[in-house]
Amino acid sequence: MTVGSAADLVGFALMLAAAGAATGFLSGLFGIGGGAVAVPVLYEMFRWLDVSDEVRLQLALGTSLAVMIPTTWQSARHHAAKGSLDRVALKRLAGPIVAGTAIGGLVAGAAPADVFRAVWVLFATAMCAKLVVGTGRWRLGETLPASYGVELYGVFVGLFSTLLSIGGGVFITTLLTLYGKPVREAVGTGAGVGPLIAVPGTIAFIWAGWGTVGLPPYTLGYVNLLGVALVVPASVLAAPLGVRLAHRVKQRTLELMLAAFLASVGSRFLYALVT
Repeated sequence: MTVGSAADLVGFALMLAAAGAATGFLSGLFGIGGGAVAVPVLYEMFRWLDVSDEVRLQLALGTSLAVMIPTTWQSARHHAAKGSLDRVALKRLAGPIVAGTAIGGLVAGAAPADVFRAVWVLFATAMCAKLVVGTGRWRLGETLPASYGVELYGVFVGLFSTLLSIGGGVFITTLLTLYGKPVREAVGTGAGVGPLIAVPGTIAFIWAGWGTVGLPPYTLGYVNLLGVALVVPASVLAAPLGVRLAHRVKQRTLELMLAAFLASVGSRFLYALVT
């Protein structure tokens, strides 16, 4: 894709801002952030801009990871200030998560687009099933086990979070609540994982896409710099609107709405995978 005039560039910028607004609104509505909302929104936006199907999803993933750097850092900082971040658990998981993110970067550099679509279809299917069935209060223990299974889990969190372009907090929150951590502390620690994935993940996608042809203007590897600059402020401005709507509907209704949203995303990627 190329931009042939100032009008083309303005249109490109407006579409990126619209993508940011949609991302912020949906994030506020569903109470989630990161790639679970940003990736499908950016993917469709890049489709409208006629970005090649071979690089469209990778570009959405890389741009989403870059957007996550300031947002996850702010979230982690605020949770730490409120004392809701388990530094011991985070220190234990940090190395394995960064290692998994590096592996994800290597996969991103070598894997075709269908690999990313397949991972997203699996993720969307699992999340839909969880949301439709509902959540229960399961517990595997009172503290994290001493075995290296925890570190191995961290590697997989970094790997799949990079391929999905999500902050990884949902995986860490689930782990910690299963082992006795209060939900607030589990959420805060999960937020602390975000920068550990977003920063190296962004670098990995820049490296993976370096020199790729057919990318939009102002793109560094698989990260669209103009997208980052426009998505972040638009997302921040639109998020409160989604939050307001979220407080007017029941929690169960929100869960089913999010399940429907992820089902549509999964179906879109599945259709692209099989056709």
